[in-house]
Amino acid sequence: MIGSLAWVTTAAARGHDEDEPIALRALARAGVKVSVVDWDDPNVDWSGFDRAILRSAWDYPDRLEEFLAWLDVVAASTDLVNPPQIVRWSLDKRYLAELAGAGLPITPTDFLIPGDSCRLPSGRFVVKPAVGAGSRDAASYGPDQHPAAARHVERLHALGRTVLVQPFLPSIPELGEWPMVFIDGEFTHAAHKRVSLPEAGLIGELFAAEENSSHQATDGQRAVAQGVVDHLSARVGVPAYARVDLVVGLDGQPCVLEVELAEPSLFLPFASEQAIDRLVHVCTRDAQGRPDRMPASRP
Repeated sequence: MIGSLAWVTTAAARGHDEDEPIALRALARAGVKVSVVDWDDPNVDWSGFDRAILRSAWDYPDRLEEFLAWLDVVAASTDLVNPPQIVRWSLDKRYLAELAGAGLPITPTDFLIPGDSCRLPSGRFVVKPAVGAGSRDAASYGPDQHPAAARHVERLHALGRTVLVQPFLPSIPELGEWPMVFIDGEFTHAAHKRVSLPEAGLIGELFAAEENSSHQATDGQRAVAQGVVDHLSARVGVPAYARVDLVVGLDGQPCVLEVELAEPSLFLPFASEQAIDRLVHVCTRDAQGRPDRMPASRP
């Protein structure tokens, strides 16, 4: 069994990850030595750990190239969870087009790459970067706010970032979102989340404020989320942990808002002891092979 773990975070996230104390207590009970370290700390010797668990590196969207290079460095030094090919797949939300192509229901999305003309819908809509976390750089706009939305798109394009434009789903402020959590490919628990996007404004913090509670997943929600994880597992491998965020679509059925694989909050305050034990197992089981022998993959 793995004996020495690096629990990977970032300085700005310290004290804000509700999963961390729960997981660290469970790992300590299992006799695992855990060091909480910042992903960008140049003094960390990653080869000194049996495994690195990527958990709350929530500032990566602003430092993407540096973060991608870090993935390769760490994966060549120790066993990284989730592994680079899974993390890279999930960083850019253009994976939504892939999921739609596989027949999975997604939130309708228009992708604007730098150089594209700014296509905006006539009703209420949301603008967000394809690479982002914590609802940062996301905002909602009304039909009379196209100039402000266009400036938002232009600003992201100037940074070289692809933009997602999605219809504003009335169900989100009314009903919220449902994060569906999977550990080692198996559904373990769900939560209910409410996030308020600023209208014609941007979130300036590391992540948007949330109101969270426990949730008993419906059969329909579980079927959609399991379909995503099954597709992902066949495409890039079974993730050690994954979160599929669902909303109610315009047709009244569950659809995918996003898939979190790099540094997802796992809503452990709402998890069973069995789910937490499963997380400990997937964090500490013996590696199946050295990650430096894996082929490099790029988004």
